[in-house]
Amino acid sequence: MRGAAIHTAALALAGLVGCTMVPPPESDPAPVDPVVQDEAEPEAEQSAVAAYFAQLQARRIAQGLLRTDRAPRDLPVTPISLERAFAAVALRDEYQFAGGQIVQQSAPAPLRRWDVPVRISLEYGASVPEDRRARDTGIVTRFARQLSEFAKHPVSVTRGQGNFHVLVLDEGERRAIAPRLRALVPGIDTASQSLVENLPLSISCLVLAFARDGSNSYTDAVAIIRAELPDLSRDACYYQEIAQGMGLANDSPQARPSLFNDAAEFAVLTVLDEQLLRILYDPRLEPGLREAEARPIVRRIAAEVLGGPS
Repeated sequence: MRGAAIHTAALALAGLVGCTMVPPPESDPAPVDPVVQDEAEPEAEQSAVAAYFAQLQARRIAQGLLRTDRAPRDLPVTPISLERAFAAVALRDEYQFAGGQIVQQSAPAPLRRWDVPVRISLEYGASVPEDRRARDTGIVTRFARQLSEFAKHPVSVTRGQGNFHVLVLDEGERRAIAPRLRALVPGIDTASQSLVENLPLSISCLVLAFARDGSNSYTDAVAIIRAELPDLSRDACYYQEIAQGMGLANDSPQARPSLFNDAAEFAVLTVLDEQLLRILYDPRLEPGLREAEARPIVRRIAAEVLGGPS
């Protein structure tokens, strides 16, 4: 995914702006700019965006992407590939803050994760029907249990006050979300707020994770999921953004098979991704470690979980 770091007077954005990018190849449908749609016709706007993502999903499936096999035989995971993937995904950022904006610029990053229990709260815009809310809540609830098992860290869905907010919104709802964002994350910086409000169509979903004390231990996160996405793509966004918000901040071609790869090859959390989470939350690692310090420890853990060098 995407990473960024900024400090404000009230809050530190602790190095994570994770986005699922969908840069269309030449054969994909031409993007529609939803901002120029007639604001008096929100249903037409939502339908146009939904049609775009439905076409995009269909083309990607036809291209052999958005795979749902968690342990593909054609892409075996070895201790060496696991170590490399961890360094690329957990110890690098892909986005930085520059001139008050979020820009693509890869850079080394410290290890970041949650020290407190992760309590996921789901909020749906009025555009999301009740049957879809029930379906998606079930998906996220089951996924939270899986994350808790993989990471050996408490992760759950709550109806009460959460610290990891997942907002499912259509175009109009997202552009009007600023007051809610400020209520959920007091002190949120202008650049992050602007990114959410003006999300380009090339980004299907994103997550922002924060540390209130400026450390490398997360205290808050907000994920934005487009309500117009078809089921498979929307599920992939839930999986990817929530897992990224756990501390796997970057996307990299070195992570394969993985959700954390902009090629959109997989739509589920793979066996490699599960191991990345196990390593991230291993007590032998600590928030703030840089690659030079972390990598020898990661190498030992990778050999343990996969049974030796290969």
